[in-house]
Amino acid sequence: MKPFDRNGLAAVLAAGSRALAVELSEQQHAQLLDYLALLVKWNAVYNLTSVRDPLQMATLHLLDSLAAVPAFTGARKVLDVGAGGGLPGIVLAIARPDLAVSLIDTVHKKTAFLKQVKAELGLANVTVYTAKVQEVVVPAPFDVITSRAFADLSDFVNWSGHLLEEGGQFIALKGVAPADEQERLPAPWKVTQLQALRVPGLDAERHLVFIGK
Repeated sequence: MKPFDRNGLAAVLAAGSRALAVELSEQQHAQLLDYLALLVKWNAVYNLTSVRDPLQMATLHLLDSLAAVPAFTGARKVLDVGAGGGLPGIVLAIARPDLAVSLIDTVHKKTAFLKQVKAELGLANVTVYTAKVQEVVVPAPFDVITSRAFADLSDFVNWSGHLLEEGGQFIALKGVAPADEQERLPAPWKVTQLQALRVPGLDAERHLVFIGK
């Protein structure tokens, strides 16, 4: 396993967040690095991500998720479906402590990790569910439901649409803009906006797909 160079990673994170115009306090920077350290540590045992190099994780995971943060301006309650290792949900919860962020996954080892992150980082705005999104019981619906490389857009909205409040929207983090998936969306859902993202240090396509009624 490659060494965890906290100073080097801090520099990558600082430069990346500036390029993305996402303002982070010193505490938020420290929390993101602490989260990355936990991800590296747990990944050695639980295989939370196929990326092994902490430097690559900083770009492919932290900055990739931070790039989406401005899209959640105005959101209040967000659900991250198929949250896995906590992307984008944990990054969003750190960057936007005013948001109530719920994360759901069916895999116990992944939600155990997310609960550990919540405890160690003191993220009072985070709730973790271990369940299928089709079956989960939540106290109130969400105004935004998000996912990162989770599923086909049709499955995403079919499985979790009942948890979206009236007038809410889906924000899916995707790589290449999925034209065929957009066309297969079931009525009354439709793509309301497609936004290309530029992730510092990453030479690959990234898109946000906004879906509403």
